[in-house]
Amino acid sequence: MSNEVRLAFAHPDERAAASSMGQDRPLDRISLRDHTVEVEIGAFQAERGISQRICFNVVVEVAPMEAPLGDDVDRILSYDRVTEAIAFELRAERLNLLETLADRVAERILHEPQAVRVFVRIEKLDRGPGALGVEIVRARRDLAAPEDADPVPHPRVIYVSNEAFTAPHLKSWIDQLDASADPVILCVGAPDMPAPRIEGRPLVQRRVDLLAIEQNAWVLASCDRRCVVTGSRTELDWGMRNGQLSVWAPSKVVLDAVGGPMAAPQDALELVSWFAGEVKATELTVVGARPPASAPCPVSLVSVQSPTI
Repeated sequence: MSNEVRLAFAHPDERAAASSMGQDRPLDRISLRDHTVEVEIGAFQAERGISQRICFNVVVEVAPMEAPLGDDVDRILSYDRVTEAIAFELRAERLNLLETLADRVAERILHEPQAVRVFVRIEKLDRGPGALGVEIVRARRDLAAPEDADPVPHPRVIYVSNEAFTAPHLKSWIDQLDASADPVILCVGAPDMPAPRIEGRPLVQRRVDLLAIEQNAWVLASCDRRCVVTGSRTELDWGMRNGQLSVWAPSKVVLDAVGGPMAAPQDALELVSWFAGEVKATELTVVGARPPASAPCPVSLVSVQSPTI
């Protein structure tokens, strides 16, 4: 038992060696030790808006080469590919859980052709007197086959102004969008009434302003049962694949974005334009408002009096 406890806290390289004993064909290993970065991560409110140190220890088991290497760097799995996998996932979005980050880093490494199995340990160094962390083991056989992947469709993003909420053709627009073969995500801005102002607390103010937009999303959804308020990328992706008319609730996507949009929540159209880029929209349709200053896709304008959308 004492040996099992020692191994539980040993470096992943030692754990990999112990778990490989008895294999017919031992695997080579490369390791990354004590790779420390500063990043915003965590599920607690106290972890938002600040960076903390997290430490990576990674071991990748690779199949031995069938022929001499010839000192050719292109034939091996480079250490740089491991650190690049970490950096890519840290840039992709703000995460709450170390478990999620570890799983994504492991999956990205296992897509390297030489990788067979990977051990990933991640620890938070600033959350207490000791290191708090997770360790996972993943193998290439755990990966879904590429042909099984279900690509996320590119939606049509539609900004609905407050004036359009009471437009005479609102139900007809929703009928048209519901019958469309293209995935649709509806977006709104803040309601006409001002949100509470929080002096000297910009992060709190940002959340309050985003929640005001979400209140308005619920108002739009109340106009028709086919409209469903949706906040996470997982829910949005599911809705696009299954013909759901999603109304975007922005808090989670905006607050979890690495860096996040430059636009303030009060600049509704600029925020929606950023979102259209995030979901790789095919078109941004603006109903009852002026177009944004810039957009990552074609923009069309619809009058509140127009019978078609």
